[in-house]
Amino acid sequence: MTAATGFKRLGIAMTAVVMVVVAVLAALALLIPADRVREAVKSEIRNVTGLDVSLRGAAEVSLFPNGSISFAKVELGDENEPALAADRLTARLRFFPLFAGRIEIADVALVRPRINVVLDADGQTNWSALIATLARTFGPKANRSGEAMSFSEIRVEDGIIVVKDAKRGISETLTDVELALAWPSISSGFAATGRFAWNGERIDATVGLTDFAAALVGNRTGVKVRLNGAPLKLAFEGSMSVRPTLKVEGTLAADATSLRDTLRWAGLKPLTGGGFGRFSLKAKTNVSSGTISLSTVNVELDGNAAEGVMTFATDGRQTLQGTLAANEINLTPYISTVRLLTSNERDWNRVPISLDGLNSFDLDLRLSAARITIARAKLGRTAIAANLRGGKFTATIGEAQAFGGILKGSFGLAASDRGADFKSQLNFTDVDLETCLAELFNFRRVEGRGDLAVNIDAAGGSMLALTRGMNGSANLIGRQGALTGINLEQLLRRLERRPLSGAGDFRTGRTPFERLTAVFKVVQGEAQVEEMRIEGPKVRLGVVGSASIPGREFDLRGVASLVVSGSTEAPPAFELPFVVQGPWDDPIMLPDTQMLILRSPVASPLLEAVKNRNTRDTVRSAIERLTGATPSAPAAAAKPQQ
Repeated sequence: MTAATGFKRLGIAMTAVVMVVVAVLAALALLIPADRVREAVKSEIRNVTGLDVSLRGAAEVSLFPNGSISFAKVELGDENEPALAADRLTARLRFFPLFAGRIEIADVALVRPRINVVLDADGQTNWSALIATLARTFGPKANRSGEAMSFSEIRVEDGIIVVKDAKRGISETLTDVELALAWPSISSGFAATGRFAWNGERIDATVGLTDFAAALVGNRTGVKVRLNGAPLKLAFEGSMSVRPTLKVEGTLAADATSLRDTLRWAGLKPLTGGGFGRFSLKAKTNVSSGTISLSTVNVELDGNAAEGVMTFATDGRQTLQGTLAANEINLTPYISTVRLLTSNERDWNRVPISLDGLNSFDLDLRLSAARITIARAKLGRTAIAANLRGGKFTATIGEAQAFGGILKGSFGLAASDRGADFKSQLNFTDVDLETCLAELFNFRRVEGRGDLAVNIDAAGGSMLALTRGMNGSANLIGRQGALTGINLEQLLRRLERRPLSGAGDFRTGRTPFERLTAVFKVVQGEAQVEEMRIEGPKVRLGVVGSASIPGREFDLRGVASLVVSGSTEAPPAFELPFVVQGPWDDPIMLPDTQMLILRSPVASPLLEAVKNRNTRDTVRSAIERLTGATPSAPAAAAKPQQ
């Protein structure tokens, strides 16, 4: 016999065996009654889980190529609102026990189940009775034989989980649920792995319990949780118990590419503006009675890293409290979308102010930092308390090293029928006036050190509207500084010698002062100058008038005086009234021309001449003396012809 003939006969024999097996399995499928199959599967599920599953639909038995039994319309729990209802339950059978006429399940799959978790006002759920049954099944006093442990995996395919909390008014739905439950048939542990979709995002999830039986009765057990998705990555490892109340302890780590997107995904409305990008957190976690406490916190947001403690209350209104310390914080991202001025930086922004997110949650945060950056402003060691309650945000600055001095005060923002309400009480002590006024008001005309107190409130729907509705006061005291962009002493001495010589280019240079005092009162966007005095070694200046905050324009009147050297009581050597008008960034200073004419011995007759038509010769004589000109020949020749 050749080798080819031997392989041929072996192939025929194997084919015959397979056909016999198929025939036997087909015969078994016909011989096993459907009712027996139904009761056998139901009994085994009850033995393994302790739960009485209702198999309402018809049974379908398939023994080849894989033995399986499917039931339609499967329910668990109350008939009116079952805790679990699936379109189909499929039990995969063990192969060899079938030849002995036994039905043993290898694993169970629930197809398109709907799992309802309903919490009433007392904290009880529709799963309480089922969990109690599971606890008796897996408890230490349970009499469980090895045969009862025929399967150890339950799969959920294309499921839906609905969670309703009547007390908190919460209703959440997880869709596209795909889970594999590792049932504790051999060890005491329990694990669930798979994925689900919530608010349009798919999340991979893993949950593990080290002692399933202890967890069922509320005793302490080890727990591991892993969530991984586009909006959030989260890992927790620790322990939990629910008796007498929920208590969770362990280590939590979370990170997100965009915290703003994560908050939206979680159903929270983030604060308006910029920032709230990359986020990470690691902390020891303690959950008790609806409060999540985080200690030894390491948190990073938008590149800002801080350490401290935080607490998040979930009962009632969601509230975040915390105390954090940082080495350096950059707050620029959070004001990056705020535009005070238009693109030409000459007019206030008219875009409506949006304060969405202020009502989403409450905040009570204390923050200290060695350095803080806000746009171009640099602050040194700073302590801030931020409070958000009922849609009203308030930041209290305990003390900050600002502009070379000290800053204290508070400012607040709240949504209102008018758009936004803004209040501020800020006190700057011994600051560098040049950088302080430039950063706060975009005004770069004063040098030196001094004190500034600002008390302002405003209401409106845009920056322009806020300036129009602004009220309050501001006090400024400067020391050992200078006005920049003007040399008053040079101008006054020139005009003292030659009143009508022209001012020339006087908008350059500096005017030193020993003391500057300015008191403003703001009413509906109009800043009235109640007092403004500048006292220098050579020049004194007094100013009254107003400044339009909406228009960003000056309308001031003043008197500049030359001081007699070495005397503070002597009358000024020369005085010049003037006006200052025009935009804040480039005002125009005009001297009082009538006074200059009166001081000029050659020009004063002009004022009388314009009042009297009979003095034309005097006017002509004054003009000729001023200009040094003589009548031209053509003019003299033309005179006789008139």
